[in-house]
Amino acid sequence: MNLTIDIGNTRCKYAIIEKSDIIEVRIESDISLEHIREIVNNYPRVSKAILSTVRQIDFLIISQLESMFDAFVLLTEDTKIPIENLYKTKNTLGKDRLAAVVGANNIFPNTNVLVIDLGTAITYDFINENNQFMGGNISPGLEMRYKALHHFTRQLPLLEKENEFDLIADHTKGAIISGVQNGIIFEIEGYINLFNQKFDELIIILSGGDANFFDKKLKNTIFVNSNLNLIGLNRILEFNT
Repeated sequence: MNLTIDIGNTRCKYAIIEKSDIIEVRIESDISLEHIREIVNNYPRVSKAILSTVRQIDFLIISQLESMFDAFVLLTEDTKIPIENLYKTKNTLGKDRLAAVVGANNIFPNTNVLVIDLGTAITYDFINENNQFMGGNISPGLEMRYKALHHFTRQLPLLEKENEFDLIADHTKGAIISGVQNGIIFEIEGYINLFNQKFDELIIILSGGDANFFDKKLKNTIFVNSNLNLIGLNRILEFNT
């Protein structure tokens, strides 16, 4: 039984995984030894753990994790992975992006897969049918776009996402919502259409905190998997232990 810990920009996800089955997922604002000890007490058969983080964390936590489990992996650019990584600047590649493409490859091996992660930023990452991670692109996420419009203008208000919005708005609030949310939809569909033209039998996977919000608003056939990073981390853990 394994523990995977995925620390993103705004939250920390813990998952208990047995073989390939996710037993429990727990979401907190940040990592803490108290949370980890509680999880271990609830699942005493956990013997291996992996940590991926996009933030700096206390070295004490790393040290404690190393002593708590029979095997512990801290995901870095030097960690062995079960795919070929063709990204040139591996030291700047987000660990969340790497975990996501490994997760996608675990579900759809030997397949062209475009992973679209809708989180703080929106990332587009591609792994080909030869199990090679080719790279991808990064753009501002949903909340970031709303904050940017408010921050860099004098009069536009700070808004939040809304389910109902039009193509053409006749008031400023609606214009912001339509511009931000339709902009993301058109961006995603544009990427999907271009990738479909270039790569045969392409699979699309949406992940991240805003995946379910945009899922039904897209025209293309896609898979949604909010635990893609956790699946990838578990695969990397098994590959290294």
